[in-house]
Amino acid sequence: MATALVTGGNRGIGLALARRLAGRGDQVIGVCRNASAELRAVAARVEQGVDVTSEAALAALADRLGDTALDLVVLNAGILREDRFDRVNLADVRAQLEVNAIAPLATVLALRRSLRRGTKIAAITSRMGSIADNTSGGSYGYRMSKAALNAMAVSLARDLAEAGIAVAVLHPGYVRTDMTGQQGGIDPDESARMLLERIDALSLESSGSFWHANGQTLPW
Repeated sequence: MATALVTGGNRGIGLALARRLAGRGDQVIGVCRNASAELRAVAARVEQGVDVTSEAALAALADRLGDTALDLVVLNAGILREDRFDRVNLADVRAQLEVNAIAPLATVLALRRSLRRGTKIAAITSRMGSIADNTSGGSYGYRMSKAALNAMAVSLARDLAEAGIAVAVLHPGYVRTDMTGQQGGIDPDESARMLLERIDALSLESSGSFWHANGQTLPW
């Protein structure tokens, strides 16, 4: 039985991943600020009240986990604040960088003693973090934060390879969630199904790759 920790597991893609992981028999540790009844129904353990931007909260989480070995860490917690060039709120840009890029690194650093040879780390990013794929501009904070997340995840892949830990950089697709205002092309469960296919196929040889959930390799 594998043990998987999912940040932002109380709703959306995180909840869908938690459901699918639990459904196949994995033990799920759902990490969130505010737990939902849906997460409590599927997770073996819920760690609520965890603000991933708080080093103190992450250190306390690591203390509670102790020597719990994690087979999978899904860095899913994130925020989206819409903006365009004539209406950029720099406070929103900073918030997205903090939550979407810095917090995932802080989470991995805090959980170091729970990582083992064979652990997989999945960074849930967005193709909007692709510089080559940016044909429409705008979304400054979100694009910047996801590009930074991508760079962080690739560095993790390089640095953790010798320890036998693989890292995937995964775009979930355009998913109908609260974050997208329920706009999108697929439901969270379908996205979660494809994401888990990519995670299951992840190896040290493919570590650091940037994939669409459907298996397409995405440009940086």
